[in-house]
Amino acid sequence: MKLELRGITKRFGRLVANDHIDLVVNPGEIHCLLGENGAGKSTLMNQLYGLLQPDEGDILVDDTLQRFSGPGDAMRAGIGMVHQHFMLVPVFTVAENLMLGHEHTRFGGRLNLPAARDRVRAIAERFGFDIDPDAIVEHLPVGVQQRVEIIKALSREAKILVFDEPTAVLTPQETDELMEIMRQLKAEGAAIVFITHKLREVREVADRITVMRLGKVVGEASPQASNADLASMMVGRSVELTVSKEPSQPGPASLAVDGLTVVDHTGQAVVRNVSFDVRAGEILAVAGVQGNGQTELTEALFGLQRDTTGSITLNGLELRGQSVQHILDAGAGFVPEDRQEDGLVPEFSIAENLILDRSTHEPFAKAGSLQLSYLREFADQTIREFDIRAQGAATPVGRLSGGNQQKVVVARELSRQLKLFVAAQPTRGVDVGSIEFIHKRIVEARDSGIPVIVVSTELDEVIALADRIAVMYRGEIVGIVPGDTPRDVLGIMMAGELPADAEVAA
Repeated sequence: MKLELRGITKRFGRLVANDHIDLVVNPGEIHCLLGENGAGKSTLMNQLYGLLQPDEGDILVDDTLQRFSGPGDAMRAGIGMVHQHFMLVPVFTVAENLMLGHEHTRFGGRLNLPAARDRVRAIAERFGFDIDPDAIVEHLPVGVQQRVEIIKALSREAKILVFDEPTAVLTPQETDELMEIMRQLKAEGAAIVFITHKLREVREVADRITVMRLGKVVGEASPQASNADLASMMVGRSVELTVSKEPSQPGPASLAVDGLTVVDHTGQAVVRNVSFDVRAGEILAVAGVQGNGQTELTEALFGLQRDTTGSITLNGLELRGQSVQHILDAGAGFVPEDRQEDGLVPEFSIAENLILDRSTHEPFAKAGSLQLSYLREFADQTIREFDIRAQGAATPVGRLSGGNQQKVVVARELSRQLKLFVAAQPTRGVDVGSIEFIHKRIVEARDSGIPVIVVSTELDEVIALADRIAVMYRGEIVGIVPGDTPRDVLGIMMAGELPADAEVAA
């Protein structure tokens, strides 16, 4: 089937999320939709799948005009979607998930589960999937759960398949397997839309590339285009994609974590007996697929997880059991993974957000009153130093782009004297140009002698920044290896195994 979008426009109030988008995807083609987070890619595909309705424009399948009031209409037209966040019921089996919304019954009104099992087996055999139809979804690895999503789409005879940021939760090996699945679907004549912001994946699998920026299509590119060319199309200017850094000159261990265990509200241990140290003047990157305890680990370092055991010391000072403010006052800086929920107050000005963790400290406050003239001077200087693009220090931070919001968080932490810097997902939802800037500041922090922890699910980011890499899997550290460890070795570790020939760093 051929897919054509003509002049698709979607507005949310004053925000134009999609501005007259044209796109053609042919049968037997992998068409990559490339753009930064916030470029409008997922909004466009949600209209194709009936989750949203366009304000203007037309959707055509095989030259026939379509009107989708919901996903059911899109499915009946031959469109399937593999979502970034899986649309599966965790406590159901694979076969039961396959039936959702398409329940078939046998005599007596009973669900026809045998037919669903047979359908799972048939599609799994066709693609070489090893999937038990009766397996409970929540017990399956993430990569296998994604295959269940693919089986769901194919079971409904989808000829147009949309993969929305499908590699966000996959190991490198699982990503390679997904690419091979897409090639197989392409060979069978499927029209595939592959949404991503990862340049390496685009160049590996795309037949054609459409680049979006700020809700508009800014051009098409060939898979043979360089990463630099693709990146410049995405952000509208040339950017430096490689992290420039000299070899680290590490000093003594400053942060020591020993036997740390974190128990969540359900009583489950989400971090299990984790031990590591970070030396002054080095970057320890924590790698792993999202959901393997990285979030809880970083929160425990800053007193945000209360049910913990073990020890966390910074230059000999015990931090575990202390308040968040005490830990910050001890010289620890933290960039949380969700800046809007945990890092900023959107209604506050840039200036106010820059001193959230020291608004009662001199020189910003005296005798319980904010020193507004000093605050304005500090904010103006910090905005210039960290290249925060805004009308002024009084601008509410919620009005800034994602990249500039992240710069505010980074600036707040790095504009004070630190003894530890922890950055969790430091470039999530940030444009390529801001990534370049944030990486530079992280390396500068390391070079100034600060111990740095970077937690990232982006393996390219881990490899670019790390002096050493700790890989987490199911709440445990599989191993700590040198920063130049090959990608395939890291991928094996992210699946929970330590290769026999991996050289574990001390």
